[in-house]
Amino acid sequence: MTTSERLIEATRELLWERGYVGTSPKAIQQAAGAGQGSMYHHFAGKPDLALAAIRRTADEMRATADVVLGGGGSAHARLEAYLLRERDVLRGCPVGRLTMDPDVVASAELRAPVDETLDWLRGRLAGVVQEGLDSGELTGPLDPAELAATIVATVQGGYVLCRASGSPAAFDSAVHGLLALLSAVKSRTA
Repeated sequence: MTTSERLIEATRELLWERGYVGTSPKAIQQAAGAGQGSMYHHFAGKPDLALAAIRRTADEMRATADVVLGGGGSAHARLEAYLLRERDVLRGCPVGRLTMDPDVVASAELRAPVDETLDWLRGRLAGVVQEGLDSGELTGPLDPAELAATIVATVQGGYVLCRASGSPAAFDSAVHGLLALLSAVKSRTA
């Protein structure tokens, strides 16, 4: 791994664990095994490096979600697979975590990949819901955008509840509750 790659990966981990404020250039350098000169050779400063790390995290989240949501099977099965996919729920969401970081939220540049990723996710989920409605698999007066927002809110809120309680049970409960609601709108004939 190149020095710039090690710096980006170290920053990704530190942002997830500590947030932007808690991620000092010195901590990044130590975690990456890189010197100050190397860091500033590859990046203009902490904001530039943080942006690269946030973009990488956002891209990874999109790719992971797209594999599940774009996979085979019915719309309901893909939504279920998305909700039940393996996650490190006690650590929380690396992208969602950034929405609670005041320095990230205050910076339009750092916030942009977070906003774009969450918008993309809601849009991708809404597309799957629309596929289910179009095929007759899902029934009822569903608004795909609203249901997509509910799915994202359930997952992100599940992370918060899980971290607060220190137990994955809160996340599992939220997801299973939403799956029960989704099953209620699943056509019995599709």
